[in-house]
Amino acid sequence: MGRFVLVALLSLLAAGGVMAVTALVARRVGRVSVVDVAWGLAFVAIAWVCTLVGPGPRPLLLAVLVTVWGGRLAWHIARRAHGGGEDPRYEKLLSAAPPEKRFGYAVRKVFVVQGLAAWFVSLPLQVAAASTGRDEGLGWVAWLGVLVFVVGLVFEAVGDAQLRAFKADPANRGKVMDRGLWGWTRHPNYFGDAAVWWGLWIICAEVWPGVLTVLSPVVMTYFLAFATGARLLESEMAKRPGYREYMES
Repeated sequence: MGRFVLVALLSLLAAGGVMAVTALVARRVGRVSVVDVAWGLAFVAIAWVCTLVGPGPRPLLLAVLVTVWGGRLAWHIARRAHGGGEDPRYEKLLSAAPPEKRFGYAVRKVFVVQGLAAWFVSLPLQVAAASTGRDEGLGWVAWLGVLVFVVGLVFEAVGDAQLRAFKADPANRGKVMDRGLWGWTRHPNYFGDAAVWWGLWIICAEVWPGVLTVLSPVVMTYFLAFATGARLLESEMAKRPGYREYMES
């Protein structure tokens, strides 16, 4: 328990540090949406803090996997947003505050919330680091988790690449992407994100009390499917011609 408290506190500081730096960058560039780039990087920072406090094969494996996932996600979002303006989601959120108070409002409603969310979702990594003293090594359950993680990462990466190629073709302007993985699920990237975190949880759950952190992937899946992810995106996408038919199919 003592080690877990230490890991939890340091993880919270790591997430808070990433979000604090990101808030300053957001103020300088005038775009709150830079937080989307920092989202994956916050997990990378937490993962390596966990490894430093609780060294061992499981925390190291988790740190490597999270770095691959978080680094790819940050790079993809940064490249996609380059040269663009503020994300409409954040514009709508910030419209509730007067202009002179929007930065403070953004800190409370975006940066603090996302930092706390990253800390909670990363609880499997923290518990794995705190349990290294009783960890006998990686078994078949951990490798099952790696498999689930890889499936999720492939869905994310391939889905993003397919959508980028689709948008780059002028012939597809105004059309709905319904090919490749997008013909299987409306959101390969959100499905992949959920699978990534279920895979990481499985790796952690092999060692007690890792299984108790199941609420972390549950919360991540909820946000992806019903809160800030798919549902919020589709409230805008549904206004496009043909998208409701795509949803029904």
